[in-house]
Amino acid sequence: MPTTNNKSIEDLSAEKSGSTNSVNLEPYYSNPNGSTEKKPALVKSFVDSFRRLEPSVDVQAMLTPDLTEAERSAIILENTPLQKSLKGRHLQMIAIGGSVGTGLFVGSGSALATGGAASLPIAYFVVGLLIFCVVHALAELQCNYPINGAFSAHGSRFVDPSWGFAIGWNYVFLWLVVLPLEIIAASMTIQFWNDEINPVAWVSIFYVVIVSINMFGVRGYGEAEYIFALIKVIAIVGFLILGVVLVCGGGPEGGFIGGKYYHEPGPFTNGFKGVCTVWVTAVYSVGGSELIGLAASEAKNPRKTLPSAIKQVFWRIVLFYLGSLTLVSLLVSATDDRLLGSSSVDAKASPFVIAIKNGGIKGLPSVMNCVILVSVMSVGNSAVYGCSRTIASLAAQGLAPSIFNYIDRMGRPIFGILLNMITGLLCFVVASDKQNDVFGWLMAICGLAIAFTWISILICHIRFRLAMKAQGRSLNELSFKSHSGFWGSVAALVVLILFLVAQFWIALFPLGKSPDPTAFFQSYLGAVVVLVLYVGRKIWVRKIWEFLPLNEIPLDAGKAHPDTDLLQQEIAEEKAIMAAKPFWYRTYKFWC
Repeated sequence: MPTTNNKSIEDLSAEKSGSTNSVNLEPYYSNPNGSTEKKPALVKSFVDSFRRLEPSVDVQAMLTPDLTEAERSAIILENTPLQKSLKGRHLQMIAIGGSVGTGLFVGSGSALATGGAASLPIAYFVVGLLIFCVVHALAELQCNYPINGAFSAHGSRFVDPSWGFAIGWNYVFLWLVVLPLEIIAASMTIQFWNDEINPVAWVSIFYVVIVSINMFGVRGYGEAEYIFALIKVIAIVGFLILGVVLVCGGGPEGGFIGGKYYHEPGPFTNGFKGVCTVWVTAVYSVGGSELIGLAASEAKNPRKTLPSAIKQVFWRIVLFYLGSLTLVSLLVSATDDRLLGSSSVDAKASPFVIAIKNGGIKGLPSVMNCVILVSVMSVGNSAVYGCSRTIASLAAQGLAPSIFNYIDRMGRPIFGILLNMITGLLCFVVASDKQNDVFGWLMAICGLAIAFTWISILICHIRFRLAMKAQGRSLNELSFKSHSGFWGSVAALVVLILFLVAQFWIALFPLGKSPDPTAFFQSYLGAVVVLVLYVGRKIWVRKIWEFLPLNEIPLDAGKAHPDTDLLQQEIAEEKAIMAAKPFWYRTYKFWC
């Protein structure tokens, strides 16, 4: 091992990695005579990993006085020192299986009971088209402006800072509440096998596991989600095959089923209002699909990996939602009493488990419960990731305390993760008989967060396209264009507004119940929270009008590919290479 008398350990790390910002994971230490020796120093490496990772450029020198607030935020976000360590396979699995949880595997059971057999495929088809437009709009924005914070940062740029503040904090509140909820859900899922052990013990285990995964940085999150999503994909594909067999009468018990449950009790159990109820459930079940936009800012090459990952959303909609839930509607009667379980995470109330049991297959219900457990863990893992990255983006824009913009040498927004760890301790209210009341009101605060996040993405995309037109810019400047286009975003925005109307109707007049003020506010308080955040921030900064005209929206600040000619040349070369490939390969790449 060479020696040095003048170079510090940090200098050796910089020479080895090529950057003074990289943490030296090879453990060196200096002995008293000035030489360096290779010794196991894992503790020192662990401690050093929490030191701040400074940007590779002097950001303050770039913030000249003539810049607008939107341009300043774009420069700061563009140079946030997050690690670019997510690979294409991570993004693809996050897109196809990420955030799929109890909403699909268990919540669809209550939706089937309230809406009827035909309501499931209809409602999820509408939501599938909706999310297709949303993720394509988000992909267009993130491929061209791959900045930390995604939709909250785009809200500040393309609408106004107060809108970005409201959307960002509402999204943070959502994941702060979801983490303890999912930990409790995981502990309750275990009770499928053993309900004698105190759930507090399981809560403690799952809390430590989820927090530990995120302490490994974005790579830890990516690898965990890759494994979780892969398990869910295999399970769903297996259920699709099994479901077809059971519908055709191939199970050990029961004969040909076909469409019998569409005749008795009928396709719709509560008419149009029942379909609207299922629609609301479907939106929350698909919620979390926008996380692919957050993850894109930490991908190595968003222009190439994000479009490919976005294509997986199509398969997620077709296989996970339309395919599996159509089979569920054929295999389980909407009047089955088991659908109305004791809680939203009761595995015994899962229509997937009920369908397998009805077929007389032993052992597989436990396998499906394992999948539900994995799904719950996956959503809890995503909660920490989504919250910490969003609050880091808000802090970079000056919309949250600056301490949350502290990025350590492993690329972790460590204080955002710490905030999640603190609020995650709410999971221990599982020991209280008031847990449902506590989480009912906590979820009410951010109950419409998903809907408003999607609305914000669509508004930003629409404003972006209109700004391009107003400033005489060509769409050829874009590295990726949304397949649903401008009008797809407009149509999806109209659908989401109708969703808010349907949610208001159902909250005011619950299905089969008399109007209840408590139930209404728990369903619609989220809209009030967003409005208060938006107006409150404007009053605080004393800037009522921050809405940027289309011709003043900064389209070049933070742009991923400022050299349009070079970008078009690269795209032309890629198309030429693809044209030379076999037909089967081109077909595969078109769809995957």
